[in-house]
Amino acid sequence: MSLTDQIAIVTGGASLRGIGWATAKRFADEGARVVILDIDAVAAGQAARAIGPQHLGLACDVRDEAACKLSVQQVLDAFGRIDILVNNAGVSQSHRLMDSTQADYDLVMDVSVRGAYNMSRAVVPHMRSRRCGAIVCMGSVAAQRGGGILGGPHYSAAKGAIQTLAKAMARELAPDGIRANAIAPGMVDTDLLVGKIDDAGKRRVADGIPLGRLAVPADIANACLFLVSDQSAYITGVVLDVSGGLHIH
Repeated sequence: MSLTDQIAIVTGGASLRGIGWATAKRFADEGARVVILDIDAVAAGQAARAIGPQHLGLACDVRDEAACKLSVQQVLDAFGRIDILVNNAGVSQSHRLMDSTQADYDLVMDVSVRGAYNMSRAVVPHMRSRRCGAIVCMGSVAAQRGGGILGGPHYSAAKGAIQTLAKAMARELAPDGIRANAIAPGMVDTDLLVGKIDDAGKRRVADGIPLGRLAVPADIANACLFLVSDQSAYITGVVLDVSGGLHIH
């Protein structure tokens, strides 16, 4: 699944134990040059350098339309093209309906949904001009199942919205040669779980998963690689469950 000479943007990729960074690293392993966007400039730069010197880390608050457009222009100035966008940035919250606040709702919805909307709008004009491109939005099994693990209702709603956004973009942008898909991971063993679930809790969750384990970031990265590669050239508008069979429907 070669991505030789392709340029990929991955949002929310600064954590070295996260899905975004694992995806960026997987793309780089296949020959892509990757740009990691994160709200933390120092962490973004360190994450990019951990992959290799030819990669780039930039500060970007995806909630800010102007910041997204600026970041995309910086990528075009540096590399001359953008082939892939992974809308991975998100905030996970497990607060129940009556325990969450308006501020919780705004943060979760804005980073996931507004962020994906802003970034997609920033890259699409360039992709349209070249009549090619692949966009992947990071959803969740919480949207597929209506929560039920660690995602609160506002989190589940945000992930449902980003999955639907991917479908709508797929339909609209297909004539321009741009594909858009979403991934719905199950529980992934990343730093986001720290303080939210202990090892015994992880084992209980794993017992309810047909494949018998939690995902690791590489599981999601491999699915993302498939969806941006030529191996999926005739696939657009899907929500790909990567949950070990947790959501079989």
